[in-house]
Amino acid sequence: MKDLVSIAQWSAARIRRLLDLALDVKRHSGRYRDAMRDRTLVMLFEKPSLRTRVSFEAAMTQMGGHAIYYDLGSSPLGRGKESVEDTARVLSRYADAIMARMFRHADIVALARHSGVPVINGLTNDEHPTQILADLLTILERKGRLDGLTLAYVGDGLNNVTHSLMLGVARLGLHMRIGCPDEAAYRPDPAVVRRAARLARASGARIDIVADAREAVRGADVVYTDSWMSYHIPEEQKAERMARFLPYQVNSALMRRARRSAIFLHCLPAVRGCEVTDEVIDGPRSAVFDEAENRLHIHKALLLHLVAGVPAPRA
Repeated sequence: MKDLVSIAQWSAARIRRLLDLALDVKRHSGRYRDAMRDRTLVMLFEKPSLRTRVSFEAAMTQMGGHAIYYDLGSSPLGRGKESVEDTARVLSRYADAIMARMFRHADIVALARHSGVPVINGLTNDEHPTQILADLLTILERKGRLDGLTLAYVGDGLNNVTHSLMLGVARLGLHMRIGCPDEAAYRPDPAVVRRAARLARASGARIDIVADAREAVRGADVVYTDSWMSYHIPEEQKAERMARFLPYQVNSALMRRARRSAIFLHCLPAVRGCEVTDEVIDGPRSAVFDEAENRLHIHKALLLHLVAGVPAPRA
């Protein structure tokens, strides 16, 4: 358990301890100023990123360490001339941790299996665990608790953020309603649904998938959406997707279906006027930019936990 490949691999207790550590890091950053001194993080990027790259690099810098950005598009691995297994073995000799943002989930699994240092999944086509940890941190800050809350996700259900959200909330005991079109092309992967259902039975969580966005959002404590146009969507499919997802747009009318105290989350980048309107993302119920900031604090906590072995602070 030296890695973070999937949020489902971590126990609820371990996730909660990490969130407590992230809160302490955020409130008392000076305590950790030298915690990563003389340590190096290698960041492998097959997919482009703003928040993932900058937050991990800033996290290492602010804690006295160093981060190396490596574009896989110009590397032997990216060109198919070197295996994932050999890459993992080599980087383990140079660095204290590896963060990778890749297409195939199987590649991050292989990287972790053959690495001698911790590997962090910065995103794959299947999962996005670091984003969901930042989301949970934001909900905990805004709501003061996680247990028993209801999170509504609307839009594209066949999505790495949706998948990791399902696994994370199921592990921690939140309820989740997913509002998405009923076609298989837009619903969450059935294997992830089954896995989340097993976790939910153990935690007391409830996960429902509905076709009506209004039903999904009704009475929710948190309303969440993501871009309808993921990196892998072909240009010729975009107009069709826009038309299909328009009933799932998060606007003022849809937000009125949630609790008056509900917050709005979006992992960014957002296409304003598509999955969310300006009055929602810029409105008083939006926690989107706190959520983006919390990527920095949760990444610091991850590095402290996995690399430096820093325990969660005592209450």
